Amino acid sequence: MTPLLDSINSPLQLKALNRKQLKSLVLELRAFIVDSVAKTGGHLASNLGVVELTVALHYVFNTPDDRLVWDVGHQTYPHKILTGRREAMASLRKANGIAGFPRRTESEYDAFGTGHSSTSISAALGMAVAAQKAGLERRAVAIIGDGAMSAGMAFEGLNNAGSMGANLLVILNDNDMSISNNVGALNNYLSKLLSSRFYGSIKKSGKKILSTMPPMMKFAKRAEEHVKGMVLPSTLFEEFGFNYIGPVDGHDLDALIDTLQNIRQLKGPQFLHIVTQKGKGFEPAEEDPNKFHGIGKFDPCNGDLLANAGKKTYTQVFGEWLVDMAAQDERLIGITPAMCDGSSLNTFAAKYPQRYFDVGIAEQHALSFAAGMACDGLKPVVAIYSTFLQRAYDQLVHDIALQNLPVLLAIDRAGLVGADGPTHAGSFDLSYLRCIPNVLIMAPSDENECRKMLYTGYQYEGVAAVRYPRGSGTGAVVEQTMQAIPIGKGEIKRLSSVKEPKNKIAILSFGSMLAACLHAGEKLDATVVNMRFVKPIDQALLTKLAMDHKVFVTVEENAVMGGAGTATMEALQAIQNDTGLTMQTLCLGLPDHFIEHGVHETMLAECGLDAEGISCAIARLIT
Repeated sequence: MTPLLDSINSPLQLKALNRKQLKSLVLELRAFIVDSVAKTGGHLASNLGVVELTVALHYVFNTPDDRLVWDVGHQTYPHKILTGRREAMASLRKANGIAGFPRRTESEYDAFGTGHSSTSISAALGMAVAAQKAGLERRAVAIIGDGAMSAGMAFEGLNNAGSMGANLLVILNDNDMSISNNVGALNNYLSKLLSSRFYGSIKKSGKKILSTMPPMMKFAKRAEEHVKGMVLPSTLFEEFGFNYIGPVDGHDLDALIDTLQNIRQLKGPQFLHIVTQKGKGFEPAEEDPNKFHGIGKFDPCNGDLLANAGKKTYTQVFGEWLVDMAAQDERLIGITPAMCDGSSLNTFAAKYPQRYFDVGIAEQHALSFAAGMACDGLKPVVAIYSTFLQRAYDQLVHDIALQNLPVLLAIDRAGLVGADGPTHAGSFDLSYLRCIPNVLIMAPSDENECRKMLYTGYQYEGVAAVRYPRGSGTGAVVEQTMQAIPIGKGEIKRLSSVKEPKNKIAILSFGSMLAACLHAGEKLDATVVNMRFVKPIDQALLTKLAMDHKVFVTVEENAVMGGAGTATMEALQAIQNDTGLTMQTLCLGLPDHFIEHGVHETMLAECGLDAEGISCAIARLIT
């Protein structure tokens, strides 16, 4: 018999199914996701947890006219499959394939592009207001996880939405399971009742009558809150101006459909609280949802990862250094905005639980929290992805740099990140960091240098940033001793044998680009420098090189605009002004557009940042 899923290429076909068929479809969809992600890698546990919700949403709402806005977007594989992209799942996160997150350019069903958390409520509210202004009955739905609710932006959106009266539905997908005992037949019945027109009309009529009797109105309001509060954690969201409904079992398809059908008829801001299980239906993911949050290729029968014997990653180097440093200095505090696993803080958290703080998806808070600690003698280390540090830029400037506080930023995922694409790429940190006073900026060329820079930054009496890429580097042996490097000093890794200065090339490498630069240097017989520091730039070394090199080429895995190359050009211009020397210059880095997802090495080559691309660019410059 042909699987039902094979016949579903749009939500319109989904709507033609009966409830029994929908439940069969749920099982097929879940099995398809496991099999598909096993082949491509990607986000698994989060997607398995929202299968019933996704089916119910597309069954009840008139998508794409009704807008579904998925927070973060790492749970949208069921959504993609049901909206005509089932066959394209084989290309998930591959070059020229579909993205791992919603993309407006990919499908009309992707109402809003996401990748970072806590943006859904604000975006969906904007869409609800746009519909209101146009006089349309179109609905806007924000689907947000409990983790994303920890960010201040989510509450900013709630606060604004509750006072506007727009037809907005916020669905809180709670997969913490801490309130699982509240979910069951009684609560599902109450949720359907509280979302019904009957309840709404009674409530509205009662308010109208009681409004003429203020004391009774106040008493009735308090009574309603107390009765609902006995079974529902509603008070907070009611205070924001939402009509709270739930919690509903997020895996009970009938309850979800009935509740959503009722809610769709209601006016104004609605809040639906559902409880789901991450990894639902795949036992290994149910038992270890963190492991299967973002996973590589695996065996769909048992969940075992396929063999991938690789070198130690930069992230692991950081995690090991943090534990070693904490053993030497009891003032050290480790802080992460909800990225314990991704930033390799697990061992530190287990060994030093009193010195470990996961602040949730709250990057702004993380930096101000660290600043407060630094003010009173602690030594905070903030482990944060480059792309997420962007969200806390004001706190970095105002709370840390302006006060010149000793906070170490361990900036992971610097540069391109492969399959996760532009939402997660750390393409801009060198550009946005170097314009801030008091910030020391380092970029290691290999794993061993990364450890040394972390120690250097930790000892620095001010804000220091060490930015390192995703994955592994050259496989350099990491020395376990704590060694600092001279601040602001680069090192020559290869010296050109060319005698004539006018033909002498200096390739200045920043960070992980050194290996490619050395290959290019061999081909062109160029001097190759590991600059190590973006700020301060090694002005003395550049001055020395300018005496007998006439071609300077900078290479970085960061946006060309405003990055390390720009810093170097500024320094060379000062040298030129002082000495009258003339030079040819070229800055190589990421181009002025967003780089789509794909294989990291291929992406670098397409940007001209592999050895061949660097060599060709220099050859064009000097011919």
